[in-house]
Amino acid sequence: MARPIPSPLEDHARDITGTALQATLVDLVDLSLVAKQAHWNLVGRQFHDVHLHLDELVETARKYSDQVAERAAAIGVSPDGRAATITADSRVPDIESGWLKDRDVIRTAYEALDATVKGLRPRIEEVEKADLVTQDLFIEITGVLEEQRWMWQAQNVGYDTDQPAG
Repeated sequence: MARPIPSPLEDHARDITGTALQATLVDLVDLSLVAKQAHWNLVGRQFHDVHLHLDELVETARKYSDQVAERAAAIGVSPDGRAATITADSRVPDIESGWLKDRDVIRTAYEALDATVKGLRPRIEEVEKADLVTQDLFIEITGVLEEQRWMWQAQNVGYDTDQPAG
């Protein structure tokens, strides 16, 4: 099928931006799935606080995955959020199945956010010359996710002796 949505970008800029948006979409969808899986299987003394914090993470990941997918569509790139695509392309580490201790969930959430942010940072530079609107979106997402990453990391200090405080 021909592109039903013409891009406001030159072809080369659309391709660079579309690739970066798709990679970000995949990571954000997987981040929301990992957080929701943890949310459903969480046990431990910190259940209530961690459970609510996971809700915030899921909401953030879903909000931005929608914005990223809609940005892709707006520039004429069809977003792909199918399960097989997420499984094949995500940078987010897998989560274990079954019941999860609160301290393990805290570490998992931090690691998932860390991987997502590490994927986003280079994409900010990749799209700089191709599309400043997408770059602005990536900067916003990175700022929000880095703040959440910090909050999960702060909860993890004291549980992991190999986890640095700073």
